[in-house]
Amino acid sequence: MCGIVGIVSTEPVNQQIYDALLLLQHRGQDSTGIATADGSHLHMHKTKGQVREGFRTRDMRALLGNVGLGHVRYATAGAASNEEEAQPFYVNAPYGIILVHNGNLTNTRELTNDLFRIDRRHVNTSSDTELLLNVLATELQGTVSGTELGPEHVFTALENLHKRVEGSYATIAIIAGHGLLAFRDPFGIRPLILGKRPAENGKFDYVVASESLVLESGGYEIVRDVEPGEAIFITKDGELFSRQCAENPILRPCSFEYVYLARPDSVMNGISVYETRLRMGDRLAATVAQYAPLGDIDVVMPIPDSSRPSAMQVARKLGVEYREGFFKNRYVGRTFIMPGQAQRKRSVRQKLNAMSAEFKGKNVLIVDDSIVRGTTSREIVEMARAAGANKVTFTSAAPPVRFPHVYGINMPSRQELIAHGRKIPEIAQELGADHLIYQEVADMEAAIMEGSNLTGLDVSCFTGEYVTGTITPEYLDWVERNQLS
Repeated sequence: MCGIVGIVSTEPVNQQIYDALLLLQHRGQDSTGIATADGSHLHMHKTKGQVREGFRTRDMRALLGNVGLGHVRYATAGAASNEEEAQPFYVNAPYGIILVHNGNLTNTRELTNDLFRIDRRHVNTSSDTELLLNVLATELQGTVSGTELGPEHVFTALENLHKRVEGSYATIAIIAGHGLLAFRDPFGIRPLILGKRPAENGKFDYVVASESLVLESGGYEIVRDVEPGEAIFITKDGELFSRQCAENPILRPCSFEYVYLARPDSVMNGISVYETRLRMGDRLAATVAQYAPLGDIDVVMPIPDSSRPSAMQVARKLGVEYREGFFKNRYVGRTFIMPGQAQRKRSVRQKLNAMSAEFKGKNVLIVDDSIVRGTTSREIVEMARAAGANKVTFTSAAPPVRFPHVYGINMPSRQELIAHGRKIPEIAQELGADHLIYQEVADMEAAIMEGSNLTGLDVSCFTGEYVTGTITPEYLDWVERNQLS
């Protein structure tokens, strides 16, 4: 999971990209980067850390041009500590291409071999984004016979790219001297949305971004989501072209976006993230009422912030008092997306503090958005007991995460997932909770898709059924041997 944005404007885009990345910071905090195009000249600055600490005035002044893109990184492939793997990535031929990518490629071994043996391209990092960039460059090179590059050439290259690349990829690229390209994998697993706003010269400014909140903040009208398998090419002069480039596209967005990753004020694939989380709370309440002794629940408490909408609905449906028992330090990043288990564990108590006045002598029902490794949940249960809670019932608005997520969320190993190979009472014992209640998979799916045109979701980390149909046990074993989180 990363955050990406691309803008074609009638004005300089450096500050616009910076502001957009601040809004997408929740999607990645390992590194950040901005690239711009001033005619045929490309400018780029990327660095480790978060947006506010990564760009100085001198960096911003050097990012000239009216076309640009940006990235905030949460490492799912490659090394989080390697500054060379920060995005964007650049390749000089053909034309000069700079690219950012949100997602995770699942046939990197085959692509690495083909790029070396067939395409004769050198890849200098372990990042799958660099592989994607070189595949795009190779396919563009193969479609152009002269020096001119038009939308038809770009779309033909994307048709060939989709045939070679597997996995999830929402992607934005600048082609020097020509314009901005945005495309989404044939399953639409990772989000990408298009917006426009009128410019003073009568034309339009365009933006593509991971989440709709970027569009709304910038005064853009939401046009639509980029379709699965679709490519959008916006020339440097602001002309927009689009085409479906995949053979059998089908929309299967990642359910974890709605559970945890996206900001609640975003709309993805026509679905409000906030309203989804409210509906998840409604359905979770019914499950709690079925399995928990309600006489043993005095208060309902959320783990701020992403579980708050669900917790409010649980309390309302159960007729139990809603209280805020945990105070969140907003200057600590999201622990789930921190690299390394030790760092995640240290940061839990830095991020949250339990207020004894809300816990002392009470039977508390704690609502979290999900339970992945159990690191945060275990610490929270201990904090609640230390603050004086009598009984702790822990609930998850998402089902048990039992399988690796291979499409852009850092859950590569079955062994690190607390629910893998365990029954729910065993997980409760591991967490130290008196009771543990999970959302049902069918209830989560219904809560997300209600009122939409969606017919399915990627729920692979809950069910082990991978939407691309290309994930084998051998691949999962390889990922576990080669990728640590």
